Amino acid sequence: MNKRLFAVPLIAALPLGAAAQDWSPTRPIRMVVSSSPGGGTDATGRIVQPRLSELLGQPIVVENRPGASSQIGAELVARAAPDGHTFLVTASSIVVTQSTYRKPLLDPMKDLAPITQLVTVPQLVAGHPSLPAKSLKELIALLKSRPGKVDYSAGNYGGQPHVTMALFLSMAGVQATFVPYRSGNAGLVDGLSGQVPLLLANVLAALPHVRTGRLRAYGVTSSKRAASAPDVPTIAEAGVPGYESVQWFGMLVPAAAPRAVVDRYYREAVKVIQEPKTKERFLADGGEATWSRSPEEFGALMRSELTKWAKVVKAAGIKED
Repeated sequence: MNKRLFAVPLIAALPLGAAAQDWSPTRPIRMVVSSSPGGGTDATGRIVQPRLSELLGQPIVVENRPGASSQIGAELVARAAPDGHTFLVTASSIVVTQSTYRKPLLDPMKDLAPITQLVTVPQLVAGHPSLPAKSLKELIALLKSRPGKVDYSAGNYGGQPHVTMALFLSMAGVQATFVPYRSGNAGLVDGLSGQVPLLLANVLAALPHVRTGRLRAYGVTSSKRAASAPDVPTIAEAGVPGYESVQWFGMLVPAAAPRAVVDRYYREAVKVIQEPKTKERFLADGGEATWSRSPEEFGALMRSELTKWAKVVKAAGIKED
């Protein structure tokens, strides 16, 4: 879990006064999910949906709006009426890949109001067993001896996995050739066959293949070992000190939403995330329940991520048309 985000007594995270109690939804709520059904963002939203609906006292209807690294769904919410009856569940790609677009559909820091993180999921650098490197240090040595001659998959061009891998290569001082795919799953398939020997994938998707020996794990991208893969070292401890990249999923509402709406969503969402059943569901999916101490803290994290990844994108020369 990010060091800025940790479990605190719920009452301590709430604003003083009764403002958080002042708003309640009066009709069904639309939850816009910025991914296709079955994706990580979708799974996250559907885990919190039933209990959140109970706490808010209204049905929550899921609307999947994938595309453009979460921007299509985010833009829809940004333009929705700021009355609390529409909220967004999205991934960190909304800020990580913002600077890859010449003409972004929106500015997430101006057009949306943060509520809280929901879960964090590390990525995994892995390779086909045919790759002659049994550890991250050996992989780095191999890439240094073959600059640009080893292919890797990391989803689509300009997406968060691509940018995450670009940061690893830069910090390790090595080169490899990116092979873009329409999705991370498509790249994983070619990684399993050895057609692309190196890959970066979601822990949930890659870990089962590591356990069967079809892939070799080199390191997780988080700052600490993943609870779902405690035997896999972090990239930082395995050979690239200071490296960290974690995919997170969170909730936001239109920027003009009243503070009472923000506070009510924050209070109920954090309550859901803290429940043992929710934590267990996230852990089964390879993630860790993660909540912000306040909406402002979530906003600060988004802002820092936007700055960090803009530098990575610029240095790597990644730019969408």
